[in-house]
Amino acid sequence: MTSRSRKTAATRGAAIPPTTHERTGGSTGQRLMISRQRVITLLVITVTAIAAAGIYAALEFQGAKDSLAAPPPVEVTTSEALPVAPFVLFRNTAPGQGFGEAATVPLTDPGGPRALSGIACDRVYGTAEMAFCLQTKHELATNFQATVYDSRWKQTSSWPLPGIPSRARTNADGSLMASTVFVSGHSYSAAGFSTETVIRDQAGPVSGNLEGFALILDGNRIKATDRNIWGVTFVPGQPDVFYATASSQGKIWLVKGSIAGRTLTVVRAGIECPSVSPDGTRIAYKKSDTGSLTGHRRIAVLDLASGKETVLSEQQSIDDQIEWLDNSTLLYGLPRNGSEADSDIWSIRTDASAPPALFIEHAWSPSVVR
Repeated sequence: MTSRSRKTAATRGAAIPPTTHERTGGSTGQRLMISRQRVITLLVITVTAIAAAGIYAALEFQGAKDSLAAPPPVEVTTSEALPVAPFVLFRNTAPGQGFGEAATVPLTDPGGPRALSGIACDRVYGTAEMAFCLQTKHELATNFQATVYDSRWKQTSSWPLPGIPSRARTNADGSLMASTVFVSGHSYSAAGFSTETVIRDQAGPVSGNLEGFALILDGNRIKATDRNIWGVTFVPGQPDVFYATASSQGKIWLVKGSIAGRTLTVVRAGIECPSVSPDGTRIAYKKSDTGSLTGHRRIAVLDLASGKETVLSEQQSIDDQIEWLDNSTLLYGLPRNGSEADSDIWSIRTDASAPPALFIEHAWSPSVVR
């Protein structure tokens, strides 16, 4: 037998090696099966997560709904009109029914039953004939708007806002309205925040964004692009004049504005959110202990004739625009027990030794209407 025949005979009883396709076919099938199992597992996990998220969202929505329908911890009524002056207009922050609505109490009984308007406002200010309301509209996409209501809470005008409501003011007769919103950021002490502050009348804007006004310090114009203006307060009997806060390069100033002249002239440094007294002789504001955007804020009052400044006894840092109750008493809001949603309105007399006192509990954004 030849060598070739011997090799053939020796191998006849041996198994024929599988082809490449046969060698890999089983493992490919296993990989496909494993892949299908992984896809099915992933789908199950995804569906379960979506269902859980849906259940959680539904429970949260129902919880929020139940919370808003719960009886509030204060006595409330409903009203279809503003009351007879004098009264205080404010945002109701009591949890439960009416949370976030504009409300009123008589000036003679601030702790008494509050009349709810049915109108939600983030900030509210007004007169005996109108209410100016800055609102967050929770729709398919959250948006913001300013709305003017007459004395019977009927809407007379509205316009969109470019950001989160922050400050609202009117002059004494309601013919001028000032709004401040955060276009970016949500805090005056945060880096990179940007505001838009506009003064309007019933026909439309009369100022445009106040950042377009000339900002003047010691006779020189500040041209830095990081300027922000907020917290307008109008001067009684002078429709062209207002005060506000200006900031640039981390510094803050009290500025005196002219609508016709389109100017903002620095009056004093380290001051924020001014409020002119009803008689026009003094300005209350928040005074920064660092003179900048950061730091503790104390309440202070400036006598315009003498230039004398009085720092008041309130020790908590203030993040609100002061309101005058009368020519010798101020109102301001403070968070209630550290809450982000609830707050109280406090009062304090303008002499340095006077202690603060609770004025309206579960309230924010006071507007005294005389």
